[in-house]
Amino acid sequence: MASEITRLKGKVAVVTGAAQGIGRGIAMRLAEEGAKVAVADINESGAAKTAAELNAAGAAACAIRLDVTSLKDAKAAADAVERQLGPVDILVNNAGWDKVQHFLDTDEELWNRLIDINFRGVLNCVKAFAPRMLTRPGSKIISIASDAGRSGGVNDAVYSGCKGAVMSFTKALARELARYQINVNAVAPGVIDTPLSQAISGGIPGYMDRLMRVVPLRRKGLPEDIAAAVAYLASPDADYVTGQIISVNGGMAM
Repeated sequence: MASEITRLKGKVAVVTGAAQGIGRGIAMRLAEEGAKVAVADINESGAAKTAAELNAAGAAACAIRLDVTSLKDAKAAADAVERQLGPVDILVNNAGWDKVQHFLDTDEELWNRLIDINFRGVLNCVKAFAPRMLTRPGSKIISIASDAGRSGGVNDAVYSGCKGAVMSFTKALARELARYQINVNAVAPGVIDTPLSQAISGGIPGYMDRLMRVVPLRRKGLPEDIAAAVAYLASPDADYVTGQIISVNGGMAM
């Protein structure tokens, strides 16, 4: 875990959905840069495993159970993080979920799950953590959106709508919290190699091959690619950056 980069030394970061995939990559990178990291996830055993890896590498980390669809749960998580690591400086809203399906074949139950996790989850976590950050100028809120929120994903209408909402919410919140010197930004990934994307593509023949044909860099992104962008936005290097959506997509959308 040793790193020459210590931009986040002394900072406390919360990463939701950090048991695996992009969230785990973000947690690892923020710890490498010196942050104390709360690994928050509804998957308690996965969160504990990630936190244990960070601790074994010499970082300060803890696992926090968090169901982002519950405001009560988010507020309890905020209390737990503060007790274990101290006041939060960085909130990364990463938790997400998707199911690719033709919109006319979807039902209200699926809509609600997608909205609750991908958009309401961001609202709940900001509502729980942001009030505690108002007296900590230089705090950062970073949400993981998606390029599907810019251009729409095929057979991904509700998820795309949720991620578009996250982008608009990010811009509006950035205006509201600027008076407190809190930066609010988002990272919009393209096609990233994660357990979720593998599960989605595995059920649709040729799905990933079709996507790769429209990516100029001709490869899937890695969690580390997203983590690098998040680390920048979380650091003092981005103190004059707010209300922005940074795409990390291999050139798939420009």
